[in-house]
Amino acid sequence: MAPTKTSKSSSATTKPKKEKIFHPQSRKADQLVRKSIRKEKLVGQSTDRKQKNSILADFYGFFYHSLPPEGTLSLDELHNLIANVWLTRFDEELEAERSSRRKGRPKSTKEQKLEELKLRESEQYRTGFEVIDLTHAPTVALFRTWDQKQVAFIDLLRFIKITSTNPQSVVVVKPGKHITIVGAGGGDSNLSKTTTKDAETEGEKDVEMGVDTASSGVSTPSILAEPLERFASTIMTMDEPIS
Repeated sequence: MAPTKTSKSSSATTKPKKEKIFHPQSRKADQLVRKSIRKEKLVGQSTDRKQKNSILADFYGFFYHSLPPEGTLSLDELHNLIANVWLTRFDEELEAERSSRRKGRPKSTKEQKLEELKLRESEQYRTGFEVIDLTHAPTVALFRTWDQKQVAFIDLLRFIKITSTNPQSVVVVKPGKHITIVGAGGGDSNLSKTTTKDAETEGEKDVEMGVDTASSGVSTPSILAEPLERFASTIMTMDEPIS
């Protein structure tokens, strides 16, 4: 029997395809450059978006883990949570940096960043701190169903603005979009009085609410009795990581 003819392998017969080289000033070369720049830009935007969403998820996660086992927070408890837990979360780290610095030595980059962050957030709280309305029962009930990942879900909730200079003043800056919140209005909030404020914020009317000032003392919320370790996974900065 005559031997069969063996076919050569494709790798041996097929020569590697040469990459086309275009003149640097040609139209095709210009198109390739623009395509490459656009691709890099899209990748950069995607990375920034993911990083921003991660930071926001951590920020809202702090308040998610601060929810009481049942019910809502009072306005005093919400102020105490921001002033005594959120704004002081880096105090021990900042003090450690100051203590380790020898006399006459300049501040470390980390110490400077921590001081700038604390100053910026304190000023934000003084002029108006936007936060999920944890005094509003329908908002809290919906917030409890959050998966702690999807930042878009947070847009369904009601947001208020509170200040350290006027603790009794509350302004609704985002009334909430979910049907359980829209239908409930402001009646289920711990805030006792509601008045309409003649102002526009991003096309929506703000609602300013005062609280009953019969109680002169500020109660210490049960959340502040909790160890800080409870918030270890969520106490993070809204800015880039501090190193």
